[in-house]
Amino acid sequence: MDSSSNLTSLPEESFGEEEQLQHQSKETSSAASSAFSSIPNRPPIQASSHKYSPIGWLGYFDQEDDIHIPDSNDVFHLYKAGSGGPVVFCLHGGGYCGLSFALAASKIKEKARVVAMDLRGHGKSSTENELDLSIETLCDDVVAVLNTMYGDTPPAIVLVGHSMGGSVAIQVAAKKALSSLSGLVVVDVVEGTAMASLIHMQKILSSRMQYFSTIEKAIEWSVRGGSLRNIESARVSIPGTLKYDDSKKCYIYRTQLEETEQHWRGWYEGLSEKFLSCPAPKLLLLAGTDRLDRPLTIGQMQGKFQMVVVRHTGHAIQEDVPDEFASLILNFISRNRIGPHGIEGRTLGCCSRSQAVEEDSYVWHRRWAAELRSKNKGEHSLHEAMMGNSDESWWW
Repeated sequence: MDSSSNLTSLPEESFGEEEQLQHQSKETSSAASSAFSSIPNRPPIQASSHKYSPIGWLGYFDQEDDIHIPDSNDVFHLYKAGSGGPVVFCLHGGGYCGLSFALAASKIKEKARVVAMDLRGHGKSSTENELDLSIETLCDDVVAVLNTMYGDTPPAIVLVGHSMGGSVAIQVAAKKALSSLSGLVVVDVVEGTAMASLIHMQKILSSRMQYFSTIEKAIEWSVRGGSLRNIESARVSIPGTLKYDDSKKCYIYRTQLEETEQHWRGWYEGLSEKFLSCPAPKLLLLAGTDRLDRPLTIGQMQGKFQMVVVRHTGHAIQEDVPDEFASLILNFISRNRIGPHGIEGRTLGCCSRSQAVEEDSYVWHRRWAAELRSKNKGEHSLHEAMMGNSDESWWW
């Protein structure tokens, strides 16, 4: 099938409601005089193209940089912010880019450094094999970038990964390749639900909009389609997920996820156990309790990690509620006493931190159990409960 035929799949009229309303207003004002003719016209509605126009990254990050990996042709693009404290090293999800953390970075940089990386095949990074998104290659990329940046004297690193990036963060931590790893934050990815969703992903990818006449249309579609709920964040991050196709004379996705299916299972197999085995302080941020699988439920009850369920948000927590996300990251750093060179007072603070995590675990488990009982109102299995979410694309 000629792919160019899909160019018509984004009808202009579907995104021209504002213009239609203004046109109708003009027609009404020119109608015959009536009892209502003295009522002034309402202010014009903001034009769609302006409402969804791109925003540059400079208002959020301080600088961008390219890291050339020695003995290769791979170049990874980074966005940086902040000048002191530990380094919050951010890894985006599949199909996103480093700008996914822009709004949150503008808050985190007040007390920590932020580095957001465009992973292989994403954003402005350039690599020899753009489709090699195997978990081994992605992990090697992250370690290579950090080693190239900091050499033998790395600062304290807090790895933050969203969705696919969360899988990479966990796998890097499990390899124990970072001597200065001081914290691990995983955003809305759980092995059980991700693995169960794999069979649906090609259908989901093929059903999304593929071609955009302008960047504004892509931003608008991402917000109206529900993948992002924060217009400002979408205006910053979406341009970095697109590229212009000269042959089709339109914008398409920078990352062709549908061509990387062979790597998907490797992203998530064994993820929960690897997460639980990481010795560094751990935080799991979820958009809903039904995302938690059995190993993590048990681990949470045992106090092995801190968990926060972020309400009223979609899958991209860092984009939808960036202020809350930034506060959670900074609280995690403060709570675990992570300074620029590592965890301060590790021996003296160990017991108090462990007790605090266990207390959080107990309180959360009581609340989660009550919600689960209320939700199911029957003898449904834990598997049925955690598979109740209809948003099958959440784990990207």
